[in-house]
Amino acid sequence: MSERPRDPWLSLAALTPARIALGRAGASLPTREVLSFALAHAQARDAVHADLDRGALARKLEALGLATVEIESEADGRDRYLARPDLGRRLAAPSRARLESLPLAPCDLCLMVGDGLSATAVAEHSPALIAAFLPLAAELGLKLTPVTLARGARVALGDDVASTLKARAVAVLIGERPGLSAADSLGIYLTYGARPGMTDAQRNCISNVRPHGLAPAEAAARLAWLVEAALARGITGIDLKDESDALTGDAAKAPAIPS
Repeated sequence: MSERPRDPWLSLAALTPARIALGRAGASLPTREVLSFALAHAQARDAVHADLDRGALARKLEALGLATVEIESEADGRDRYLARPDLGRRLAAPSRARLESLPLAPCDLCLMVGDGLSATAVAEHSPALIAAFLPLAAELGLKLTPVTLARGARVALGDDVASTLKARAVAVLIGERPGLSAADSLGIYLTYGARPGMTDAQRNCISNVRPHGLAPAEAAARLAWLVEAALARGITGIDLKDESDALTGDAAKAPAIPS
């Protein structure tokens, strides 16, 4: 019996997580692809509705020598967060009071870690990214605020947090909207001179931070370049072109993350 010829699309499908070369069974998709799609959809839904274990994340960051503080947006509850994006951009009054009570001098950079639309991404990838960023921040001589761990967070919540903490810039690490090929993508949004009312055009974004996307060590190197440039030039967003393309993922190795 002759051997069945290999599907030439399989070699292309192996190069990307995108849904290509799915094949067919009659007029429909093969059963394996139907089941794969259902699994990916369930993983995306789980990521959107998952709660971030801020206590576990705080312990990992504190093991790296970082102080942390937990804050909340005005979106009280996951359903309200999803239905009212505007509430996720505003700091809740008790959290504002908590930040204002901190004995802090003006700092260069505020790191805010927010659950966003994928708490899965934040829990799995933010510790490695921050661990890789810390030695680069030390080389730049950056003064950091305590890391704020935000629940019910949209990107713009970082503007409110940074202005409250009197930080020159804010880097928001947040779970990105899950897709059907990646439910664990972490995004980084850097804003100089952050204050409520700023737009996305005033931010620089580093997206798809995950082991099968942009490696955390490479993302940390890109973030360090952008922070240095932002503080030196007093700009971010469309005014600051990301010229960090020469950086490579093996330029720095991420330190081990305490378990």
